Amino acid sequence: MTGFSLLMPEIALALASMVLLLASAWRDDKGMGRIASGGLVALAVTGFLLVQQDGAATFLNGMVATDAFRRFLKLLILVFAGVTLVIAPPYFTRENDKRAAFPVLILLATLGMLLLVSAQDMIALYVALELQNLALYVLVSYARGHNHASEAGLKYFTLGAMASAILLFGLSLLYGFSGTTSLPQLGSFLAAQDTLGYGAAAGIVLTLAGLAFKISAFPFHMWTPDVYEGAPTPVTAFLATAPKISVFGLLAVLTASCLTYGTVAVFALPLFIALALASMALGALTGLKQTKIKRLMAYSAILNSGTLLIAFVTHDWASLLVYLTVYALATMGILGTLSLLTKAGRPVEEIADLGGLARTHKGFAVLMAICLFSLAGVPPLAGFFGKFAVLMGAVKLGQVGLAVCAVLASVIGAFFYLKVIKTLFFDEVWGLPLDPVSERIPSLVVALVALAVAAFVFCPSVLFEAANAAAGSLMLE
Repeated sequence: MTGFSLLMPEIALALASMVLLLASAWRDDKGMGRIASGGLVALAVTGFLLVQQDGAATFLNGMVATDAFRRFLKLLILVFAGVTLVIAPPYFTRENDKRAAFPVLILLATLGMLLLVSAQDMIALYVALELQNLALYVLVSYARGHNHASEAGLKYFTLGAMASAILLFGLSLLYGFSGTTSLPQLGSFLAAQDTLGYGAAAGIVLTLAGLAFKISAFPFHMWTPDVYEGAPTPVTAFLATAPKISVFGLLAVLTASCLTYGTVAVFALPLFIALALASMALGALTGLKQTKIKRLMAYSAILNSGTLLIAFVTHDWASLLVYLTVYALATMGILGTLSLLTKAGRPVEEIADLGGLARTHKGFAVLMAICLFSLAGVPPLAGFFGKFAVLMGAVKLGQVGLAVCAVLASVIGAFFYLKVIKTLFFDEVWGLPLDPVSERIPSLVVALVALAVAAFVFCPSVLFEAANAAAGSLMLE
């Protein structure tokens, strides 16, 4: 029963999802707003149950674990799921699509993410990942009246299923080589090997390849631009934040448990360096020529994934948590603002559509500019501190070349962020002006997200201290 009490947040969210699923079936196409409100209550209850937990423990025969590191990630996931539930109803109301299944899918995806972060066993890991993925496949293609959404959903499903198969094959090889599905036991087995066998090496490569797809790392990024562009904007905002947090958290647990000691650490280090360098290079250079705002955000995601992977080279989990937080806040601020704007009754697609926004709706332009400057790493915004923490960790461990490459990629990336800011404040209004949503609560929530990015400079120690305390609990046996 102790294990079930530790799983109470996930159990509560699962029960709430089932209740709201039945309610959504009853409400049919009229109840997205009310079901979303119920979903917010469910997320709040889940968060309350999470903060009541303390310490570290394993349960269900070591398949699932809880500690401060995992609770930190789970609270982040709940926050961004909640923001998505706030900004989505106005967007879909304008699209004349009020199907109440949307909030339920968000809750089910969130449940999968929470379980994924808790997983400490290959079986639990894979089941949780598929629960997350199945809900995301439907969410991406949710706008069934738009061809782009259907195409994005099909591409995401096809490539995602292939990535899941690769991941499963890698996990199977690791199980066959070690005889255990437990991540800590697998790590102990690998660390004790004088030489890494071909089977284990292939298993590690395939497992990292499957997870690299989920975080949009090169060369497994090919789905990202089309899916970000084709999905409804609230779904893009959710996809760019919460799932990335969960998979990076899982990858940190996997790395800390299995890839940190002995010959396996020597084998894994070049893989992480290669993924980081290639992702930063592709994201920075390809983002320069983008003309559509959501495709630009996709290449921004690839660039930032490369920067986040530096933390896996240095095993600096505190800087990983800091950077994940500030990156997700800025990304949600930008895409959340986009979801509240329309151009001639249609969602904003081109960067040029944002021309002159500062002249017609200055508040929205300022919110977007704050988040764009943060992604560019301009001090004193939160993004600067996140990048500084990751790069200083690399320098301290002698990875100066990797840090220099990250700085160069950030400089190139800053150019396309500044291009959007220039469009917001200095370009002329092209065609009809942008029309913002009239609801105050979604606008207020997006404003709070952007203000959190700006206010970070006044109390950076809060996040850094929380991240350091959480990172110290990751090495759970």
